[in-house]
Amino acid sequence: MFRILFVHSDFVLIDKYPGVSVHKDDGDTMLVHEVSRQLGGEPLYLVHRLDKMTSGLLLLARSADAARALSACFAERMVEKYYLAIGSKKPKKKQGMICGDMVRSRRSGWMLTTTQTNPAITQFFSTAAEQGERLFICRPLTGKTHQIRVALKSIGSAIVGDPIYHNSHDADRGYLHAYALAFPYAGEWHRFICDPRHDVIGEKWHESAIVHGIEMWSEPWSLDWPNIKRKP
Repeated sequence: MFRILFVHSDFVLIDKYPGVSVHKDDGDTMLVHEVSRQLGGEPLYLVHRLDKMTSGLLLLARSADAARALSACFAERMVEKYYLAIGSKKPKKKQGMICGDMVRSRRSGWMLTTTQTNPAITQFFSTAAEQGERLFICRPLTGKTHQIRVALKSIGSAIVGDPIYHNSHDADRGYLHAYALAFPYAGEWHRFICDPRHDVIGEKWHESAIVHGIEMWSEPWSLDWPNIKRKP
């Protein structure tokens, strides 16, 4: 279900496995309850969320005060988030920014539009993977539901194994992973990496081209991300 990566006096970082719900879903055991149980039963607080399909870094606060402070960091866009994804095809562009409003679509999904009223903004780089696939590193600057999944679909490279946005999703998992977090807390910057090759599920993370890409992006905050002006 998860593994604990780091325990701070005020927060905990876990690696959530793919296919695990953050909230109770269809009889699933509550993830936060299980983490709490491993830490002796102390109360824990969700600071942000990951889709059931998505694996990787999930931040939990250990007190209500810490939860408020960390939630404020997310709300004020002070948290740097980086995701790895394996796209199913060569994209329309290899790097850049994907920006547009998101509206409801069919099958519980979303779609990207050309309007810019309250846009989802995602920066990305990519590199060649195997069998015509593509490895992406994505930096979402907003926090919309299914944002990266919809963004990559919009440039013609839906995520391998995605049951909503990829019609042919016969894979051992959906290949989206919360790879890195960087955020300020109590006057100090914290940076964390969660390598997807350590996950229980995900054969594709071990393909040679994917391994090369992950190692190339071992410090995602140091990449040449363009500066853009964001609305407050």
